[in-house]
Amino acid sequence: MMFVIIAAINQIGVQTTSLIAIMGAAGLAVGLAMQGSLANFAAGVLIVMFRPYRVGDYVEAAGIAGSVVQVGILTTVLKTGDNKQIIVPNAQIMGSIITNYSANDTRRVDLVVGIGYDDDIDKARDTIQALVDADDRILKDPSCLIAVSELADSSVNFVVRPWVKSADYWAVNFALTEAIKKRFDKEGISFPYPQQDVHLIQSS
Repeated sequence: MMFVIIAAINQIGVQTTSLIAIMGAAGLAVGLAMQGSLANFAAGVLIVMFRPYRVGDYVEAAGIAGSVVQVGILTTVLKTGDNKQIIVPNAQIMGSIITNYSANDTRRVDLVVGIGYDDDIDKARDTIQALVDADDRILKDPSCLIAVSELADSSVNFVVRPWVKSADYWAVNFALTEAIKKRFDKEGISFPYPQQDVHLIQSS
């Protein structure tokens, strides 16, 4: 329509060169001003199309972690664990790594448990296994991995990796950590402090 209007004005003898230059500059200014909004709009369309997350999912994106409250065409609203509402531009989200903790039905809890070098490794493993078997929230399949992972400076470190439903992740993480501490205290299995041996040599 603008092209037809300018062509018609030009036909009646009016010089349109300045008008075209002004319109071009105005269009450029508007485009630059809307650059961020257009980027957010395009990112919002991609989010709606590919659905990397949905309302209710717990995600980490653009350096922010929280539950998705609203997915808009320009922004996404997140609620953090301490109940803060954060509005994140969609362009920043699509330009970063998105971690969706709610995408799958199950998750793996990763714990590291250290015991002293003088403690019985088999006893410690059997004690941890008994605690894992006693918790009904821990899935039987896949099975929990309990293995010695490192001979550290002051401790022998176990990795404990049970699988749970995503909704039970933090509850099992906290409960199992506390249960291991209490049971180890009862069984006399130590949690060593960082230590260093100092050898003194008396010179003659």
